[in-house]
Amino acid sequence: MAGHSNYALRHLCRELGGCGLVCTELISSSIVKNSRARALQRFDWRPSERPVAAQLFGVDPAIVAEAARVVVDYGADIVDINMGCWVPKIAKKGGGAALLRDVKKATAVVAAVVEAVTVPVTVKVRSGFEDGVVTAVPFARAAEDVGAKAVAVHARFAGQGHGGAADWDVIAAVKDATSEMPIIGNGDVRSGPDAARMLEQTGCDGVMVGRAALGRPWLFHHIDMFLATGMQLPEPARAERARIALRHAQLTLETTTLPEHRAILEIRGQISKYRLDAPGSRQVRNRLVRIESYAELESILNEVAAAED
Repeated sequence: MAGHSNYALRHLCRELGGCGLVCTELISSSIVKNSRARALQRFDWRPSERPVAAQLFGVDPAIVAEAARVVVDYGADIVDINMGCWVPKIAKKGGGAALLRDVKKATAVVAAVVEAVTVPVTVKVRSGFEDGVVTAVPFARAAEDVGAKAVAVHARFAGQGHGGAADWDVIAAVKDATSEMPIIGNGDVRSGPDAARMLEQTGCDGVMVGRAALGRPWLFHHIDMFLATGMQLPEPARAERARIALRHAQLTLETTTLPEHRAILEIRGQISKYRLDAPGSRQVRNRLVRIESYAELESILNEVAAAED
């Protein structure tokens, strides 16, 4: 979710309803320790989001613990440790999902953070790092023993990336292996019925949605409505999606800690996911990924909204 789950998206998801807890995009513990100015660009949470989780990744227990103290000093209500990222530039340094190769070391990172801060510590994991080797189960048990307050399980192995079907049986196994710690399921939840099936099949305590909400920040409201009433809401029409996308862009530029040009580059990737083209066309998307200014974006989105109205 790097480059996507900034304050603007998190706020929009909550504004549209149904989202219980938000988390920052992942932040390098080493950057927090060595380059406070760069780290501050990702310290974009606000009181209106509370409780908000700041997500850290790193390898050295002492460095991650120090970064945890910093983000808590800046107001984070929860420290979330990322042990789920499979991206090579992170995994090849031993961070993210690569920590799951060594349950003892991964547990030491959790223990150090728990000792360092007074707020709840949670962990996001994959089924395991190596295909077929499920380390999420022994790790979750160990993490609970050293004081973790929740574990979110993305039921794919690191090598799968986002491909293939998530194996929800892993989530169920983690739930069965832990005592009282809440387990949050993640993977292949794209609708209210998906969330209901995951809760029923795995016994997990909550559902996490990531990529499925990109370009669909209303998804949490749809899930919440289905779980509460059984009603499956329709997807917004193109005109409404364009208006929500414009709101997303406005929030980004009003609140970003990034330089304007870099913010526009991130907006390209965010807004292009709203599926604003007519069936069979890619014209709008192709224009969106080339924008250089907010004025260009506003013109394109207003065109889409007007055409549909």
